[in-house]
Amino acid sequence: LKKIAPHSPQCLSSHSENTLFGMGNPLLDISAVVDKDFLDKFGLKPNDQILAEDKHKALFDEIVKKSNVEYHAGGSTQNSVKIAQWMIQKPHKVATFFGCIGSDHFGEILKKKAEEAHVDAHYYEQNVVPTGTCAACITGDNRSLVANLAAANCYKKEKHLDLDSNWELAKKARVYYIAGFFLTVSPESILKVAKHASDNNKIFCMNLSAPFISQFFKQPLMEIMPYVDILFGNETEAATFAKELGFETDDIGEIAKKTQTLPKANTKRQRVVVFTQGKDDTVATVGDRATMFPVLDIDQNDIVDTNGAGDAFVGGFLSALVQEQVLEECIRAGHYAANIIIRRVGCTFPEKPDFH
Repeated sequence: LKKIAPHSPQCLSSHSENTLFGMGNPLLDISAVVDKDFLDKFGLKPNDQILAEDKHKALFDEIVKKSNVEYHAGGSTQNSVKIAQWMIQKPHKVATFFGCIGSDHFGEILKKKAEEAHVDAHYYEQNVVPTGTCAACITGDNRSLVANLAAANCYKKEKHLDLDSNWELAKKARVYYIAGFFLTVSPESILKVAKHASDNNKIFCMNLSAPFISQFFKQPLMEIMPYVDILFGNETEAATFAKELGFETDDIGEIAKKTQTLPKANTKRQRVVVFTQGKDDTVATVGDRATMFPVLDIDQNDIVDTNGAGDAFVGGFLSALVQEQVLEECIRAGHYAANIIIRRVGCTFPEKPDFH
């Protein structure tokens, strides 16, 4: 398999500081084990991700009162760059992250957690809206995520991304990753980054993130699609995307191939589409074919919770990508990271990876 990363023009290591750039919704994850009654009370599906509505306001108060609450720095993109940094270990600050938080206690926790993860986080801080939170309601192996974007929703291109010092930092990167969730916040910021990557033959990666993105944010998603070099998603998101685009197939390999052939701005790179399917094989486009890559075996009893598994897969993948590995290695790194994450509560990891 040929390399999908560009060769670095400088003679320095390919994964120096700020090589990987992520931008998204920084959220403080509040996770707790709940029961079916709790899900029913707030009309939640056991395995889903939604944006909080008015009827969920009480959920956040209730979940905090549970005895087994854990707080973690979260938000999909931030999780992925955090895991990429963990997989790489040294140097620190390979990953840059932009997003909006509030000037409050939860915001301070997020800053501290980003620092502990050695991610170079540059948050846009404002004091009008509090820091965003995400309730992870865990039942057995399932997790239902309810995101209250709050401050994350207030990211402003002209107040942060367009500032010279921030844009210079963004331009240092060679690999860019933004989850589809950010389409609900600042599509114009995504477009600026995606066009920069495309014009400079860098790699821009995106994630379908959740079925509601393809359903309700299809227009901004399709505006960005020509600039997407690598597209991630899971089987449910792929199926919804295919339905929205009228692909008329529910074969995941076919969906991947059809997605690959959508119009693309930078013709120097063929788009790569990668769809995970939980414990089933990951599907990726290799050349013009859809190829299956088996995931690592895991005993069902070892699965603690699947929260963050998708983010972890992307993080592992990106860690190999910035080190200019071939596609097969990127997927292997992704499978390894996801396998570690599902053995733990939330999107957390041991001190060091054991990946060779």
